[in-house]
Amino acid sequence: MFGRKSTEGKSDTPVAPVAAPSETPQAAPAASTAPSSGKAEEKGAARLVAQEVHASGPKVENAEAAQLRKAKETIYGLLMEQIDIGTASRLPREELKQQILDLIGDIVMESKMPITSAEQVILSNQILDDMLGFGPLEPLLKDPTVTDIMVNGPYQIYVEAKGKLTLSDIKFRDEEHVMAIATRIVTGVGRRVDESSPICDARLPDGSRVNVIAPPLSLKGTSISIRKFSEKKITLDVMARQKNVSDKLCKLLKIAAACRLNLIISGGTGSGKTTLLNAMSQLIDHGERVVTIEDAAELQLQQPHVVPLETRPPNLEGKGEITMRDLVKNALRMRPDRIILGEVRGAEAMDLLQAMNTGHDGSMGTLHANNPREALTRLENMVGMGATNLPSKALRTQISSAVNMIVQISRMRDGMRRITHVSEIVGMEGDVIVTQDLYHFEYQGEDEHGILIGDFKSTGLRPHFAPRAAYFGLEQALLETL
Repeated sequence: MFGRKSTEGKSDTPVAPVAAPSETPQAAPAASTAPSSGKAEEKGAARLVAQEVHASGPKVENAEAAQLRKAKETIYGLLMEQIDIGTASRLPREELKQQILDLIGDIVMESKMPITSAEQVILSNQILDDMLGFGPLEPLLKDPTVTDIMVNGPYQIYVEAKGKLTLSDIKFRDEEHVMAIATRIVTGVGRRVDESSPICDARLPDGSRVNVIAPPLSLKGTSISIRKFSEKKITLDVMARQKNVSDKLCKLLKIAAACRLNLIISGGTGSGKTTLLNAMSQLIDHGERVVTIEDAAELQLQQPHVVPLETRPPNLEGKGEITMRDLVKNALRMRPDRIILGEVRGAEAMDLLQAMNTGHDGSMGTLHANNPREALTRLENMVGMGATNLPSKALRTQISSAVNMIVQISRMRDGMRRITHVSEIVGMEGDVIVTQDLYHFEYQGEDEHGILIGDFKSTGLRPHFAPRAAYFGLEQALLETL
């Protein structure tokens, strides 16, 4: 066996009381931070039992459901009294699952509990998820239709699927259970979350981005936000087939990336900025050296010569922090051909613009803004955070000479992400940065399924970077996109 705890001196009579929340495995140290790798059960069954076993909080249930829930909680408590977690965690998952299943069967037979064989199998999977994986979140992480998971305390978990937010029926047992899973996630990448450091950015082993904010800052309980890693490689061609862009606009973006334009991708939260950045980056020549800088690494560049860098939070003494600005400055000494920032949030914008102006053509970054003009304003404000003594005109001149194009992407009310504007920076007129739109999305209505209908329209203006396209032998192809 996998190491049952000694039962010498104990009566054979089953223990009736349910284990207290503090005695359940969420308070035990995680034996492994790797996600479970066993075969996923049917989603419907996993959802059903997750609701029954992990549900808590105020709810109305009939006598039969209450008896079933109590029986399962009793099994859980009795099982954890007999498992040596340290020994069990070293076994292969399938072997451990079978031994737990046998132990559950023994408990059910001895106690004569109304638990079917199918429910015993699913209960064993849940126990494995608590021991080795991410507990109740495992079914959602395995569901390919779910793109975002938002945990608002132990009893409220929202998911986004196909661009729509819905309330999941999956719940945690209590706040300690949520905090234990959050701790397991962040310790996997060498970070921590507790009362003294209640905010943390991390990532799952598959690359999914995670943000955790814990009490006392989160008043409803520990909040976990997960942006799932997409196993499907998104390219500009895939985006064109999905109607995120038109064929001509797709071709224009390919030419912009191939001509080594300095790009800023702008959009709101969850609009698809990082996905578009990944798609654009696939046009980077494999002979170039690329340095990526992120708070939590999630870019998926396919080139062979990529150096990914990640920021580091301060330690317990408040020392040792490495910011994005530190990494951008260091990247300039690493002889990069291009520098890509996962997201520009602060004073590092000044260093990125300087990199764009000093021979690192083709650099890219993302930022939050609602339209291209607001993106320029935000960029100016962030540059001002790193160069407070520069006058406004000097900041704008720096931006206009560094950035060539702003691509605006938006998640619309039908859940689909679309590129709404492609704006080119053409220079300065007095104190104002002059831009021209090359493409914009024109809304026309919606169909019977609620999907928005519109057209990606070219303004017909000759791109300001046409001479640069001619230098790369792409001028004719560029003119065909108008």
